[in-house]
Amino acid sequence: QVQLVESGGGLVQAGGSLRLSCAASGGTFSNYVMGWFRQAPGKEREFVAAISSSGDNRYYADSVKGRFTISRDNAKNTVYLQMNSVKPENTAVYYCSGRRGMVVTTRFDYWGQGTQVTVSS
Repeated sequence: QVQLVESGGGLVQAGGSLRLSCAASGGTFSNYVMGWFRQAPGKEREFVAAISSSGDNRYYADSVKGRFTISRDNAKNTVYLQMNSVKPENTAVYYCSGRRGMVVTTRFDYWGQGTQVTVSS
């Protein structure tokens, strides 16, 4: 029912910025909590950020607080992850996720295919 498609990944130098986008379809976007996860080579998938259905509340992993910003545009059915001051350890495949609900969560039901982010030093 719900389809999520990420874009915006690529190669960026340490200290630089990158903006990821996730386009959603197949559901009422404003009824979904959205999130971002990442998976580095040889590591488990980890939570990065989440945003409430209205966009009023956000939650971040401690490792990205102050550097990454999650946002959404419900008119465009799109969620974003603005990554600033990136570090080589941020290199990973980044996944968009969604769950029906209103408040922030780290548990999600729908997943995109992922977009590769590579940070060089």
